[in-house]
Formats: sequence, C-alpha cells, structure tokens
Amino acid sequence: MSHAQGFVCAEETPADGTGELGRAVNEAAIRAAFPDAGTRRNLLTAFGAGTLLAALEGVLPLTNAREAMAQATGAPEKRDLKIGFIPITCATPIIMADPMGFYRRQGLNVEVIRTAGWAVIRDRSIAREYDAAHMLAPMPVAMSLGVGVANPIPFSVAAIENINGQAITLANKHRDKRDPKDWRGFRFAVPFDFSIHNYLLRAYVAEAGLDPDRDIQIRAVPPPEMVANLRADNIDGFLGPDPFNQRAVFDGVGFIHILTRELWDGHPCCAFAVPRSMITDTPNTYAALLRAIVEATAYSDNQANRVEVANAIHGPNYLNQPLTVVQQVLTGTFANGLGQVVRQPNRIGFDPFPYHSMAVWILTQMRRWNQLQRDVDWRAVAEQTFLALDAGRVMRDLGMAVPANSMRVETILGKRFDPTQPEAYMASFAIKRN
Repeated sequence: MSHAQGFVCAEETPADGTGELGRAVNEAAIRAAFPDAGTRRNLLTAFGAGTLLAALEGVLPLTNAREAMAQATGAPEKRDLKIGFIPITCATPIIMADPMGFYRRQGLNVEVIRTAGWAVIRDRSIAREYDAAHMLAPMPVAMSLGVGVANPIPFSVAAIENINGQAITLANKHRDKRDPKDWRGFRFAVPFDFSIHNYLLRAYVAEAGLDPDRDIQIRAVPPPEMVANLRADNIDGFLGPDPFNQRAVFDGVGFIHILTRELWDGHPCCAFAVPRSMITDTPNTYAALLRAIVEATAYSDNQANRVEVANAIHGPNYLNQPLTVVQQVLTGTFANGLGQVVRQPNRIGFDPFPYHSMAVWILTQMRRWNQLQRDVDWRAVAEQTFLALDAGRVMRDLGMAVPANSMRVETILGKRFDPTQPEAYMASFAIKRN
C-alpha cells in the first residue's frame, strides 16, 4: 500500500490512545522532517515509521503535541456545518441530533440535508459541499482505496450509526418462495454497490448455492425508490434499510422475509463519515461533532427514548414517513406482512464503536467479488478508515462502556469470522470472483 494513496503504516498509530488526531501529528512530523516524497518513502520502507518517529521524539515534543491535539477542548474552528443524509432510520442519530439539540450543545450550527442517493452523498462529500456525511460503512473504505472513484479520497468512519436495522423484503407474490434456493432469476435491489446490503445479500444467496452475479440480478436503487419499484414489479425483492421494509408492509406490497440481525447480529450498516482533512484542519470542530454524534447515538439506543426519537424524525424535513411506520421500526414491535405481529426490540440498534473487525470483513467481501482487485494490508486499512480510538475516547468521556478489543470474532451466516485470519476466511468460499 503506497503512501501516495493517503495511507500510512499501521505502526504509526500512537500507542498513547490519542487516536487519529495523534496519528495526524505523527504524519505531519514525518512530512515536515522529510519533505521530499521519494526520500520519505525510501526511509519509511527501510526503517519503518516507528523508528523514524522515535528519532524525531528526541528533538520534537510529539507526545505533548499529540495529547494537546487529541484533547481539542477549544472552541470549534468552524461552527456552521452541512451534513448530508439519506432519509432512512439508519441515520437516526445524525437526524435527531438536529431537532433534539445535540449539535447546539456542542456549539455547532448544523444543517442536515436530505439527499437523494448514495452516489450524490459521495460526490457532494468529495466536492466538500458537505462537511461530513451519513455514509454506508463500506463507502469510506472504498473511497480511501480509490475503488469506485477516480482517485483515492481519504475518508474515515468516525462512528458507526446503526447496527442491524435492515431486512430482506419480498413481493407478496413470493410468499411460497421462502427458501433462497428458489430465487433463481429473481431481481433484487440494494442501496449501493459498496454496502453491507450488497455483501450480505450476496453471501446469503451464495450459501444457498446461487451465484449472485449469474443466478439472480442485483441492481442499485436509492432506498426511497425501493417500495415503488416493488409495487411496479420492477424487482422481486430488496435487501434494504428501514423504514422501507416496514413501508412495503404498510402499503401492502411486500412482506419481511428475514431481518439481517438473523444473518449477522450486530452488523454495521451506516456510519458517520468525515474527510481526513477535517481531523487535521479543524480538530476542535471534529471533536465537537464526534461528541454530538456519539451522545446522540447512545440516546437513540435507549429503548426508553425510541418513541420520542420517532416523533422527532418522522416528519417531512427528515424521514417523511408515517409515524406508525417509524415507531414500528424503532420499537421493534411490528407487522411482518405475513399476518403476524413480531416483537424484536433489537431489530435496530445504535452502537457508535467502529470495530476494526467490521472493516476487515468489508474488505474480504470487496475482494471476494473483485471490487478490490489487489491485496492490501487488511488491518492497516481497517485502522486508517475505522477510527476506533477516537470513538472509544469520546465514549469513555461520556461514561459509556468501551470494548477492550477492536478486532472481535463474529458469527456471520453461521460461520466463524476471525478478523486476524481473513485469508483463511476468503479461502472457505465456494462461490467468489477472486
């Protein structure tokens, strides 16, 4: 992985808990000491970042600089911010932080802007029309690697927005086809090529023996258009975000086949994403924004607050959905379209911690389906794009429990995923492109 792509060696991650802000200090110090890119690259290759930083520590107060930058207790350098979001319940913390005052409490004046689709979110973020954005968790990984974009664009996941909260919804005419082995020829929608939805749907049908590129069709459809496409018989189903699974039931055009928590309980979906330049250029703004988001995420996760939150976000400026639909999603008591009322309080959760293991799994799927056409340092990319140290520090400051290990073992579709052994996991797939 080249430094020209915006990545640095994993050993540059400070061991003092200062996270991405501390890493930014390290990176700036190395660039200042060795301004010639060729010389810097040769030295990093020959000696490693750790050795160079150790030498610089003797003449520069890097420890103090890292700690001062990580504290970021000063006034926000930029108070007026624009954050783009897609109108789905995955964005709940980003949305509710506006009407419920979480941004204002951090000294920020934030305009949350409803956006039509993920490509628009990505392009406006790259153009810096948005200061930060609601993104699908795989998007910053792909953007940073230069996958799906013209050049690598360094973006990071500062916090996970939601876990679970998705479903496979099928058209009513398929009530007798509940086994994915029977889905040959089906047309499915997912929100975006770089999405947990795409990767989970592909893994799900592949486990049933279907090739997702040959036996079914998968197309990217903006979430707000999914129900209309189901009604018009343009698709047979979708693996998508709420509230649109519930809206399909509400409108009588589909039923919930399976909640994604049954495929991978605790899986990430959406994220609060920032350009890496925000961390170095406006560290106080970044710190204030991250505090607001983490606090809003924790508030949203509390079941006692779900009805209040639903009332705050269902309206025309935000989700623009019937209150009943949003409440069914957030409370987990819902009609499934098959004549049953289901009570599943963990249908959607809000946990801000961006586990590095999540990013590693995303990378295995990008590699599996040949979106990523080269080998990478799995853990280095995960640490660079999923800012677990930063989120953990804010969570700790707010009195929240912080996981001891950012590389947790997961159970995904009944299989054990050890993030320290991604190659072995990749080799276990019978159906793959690479």
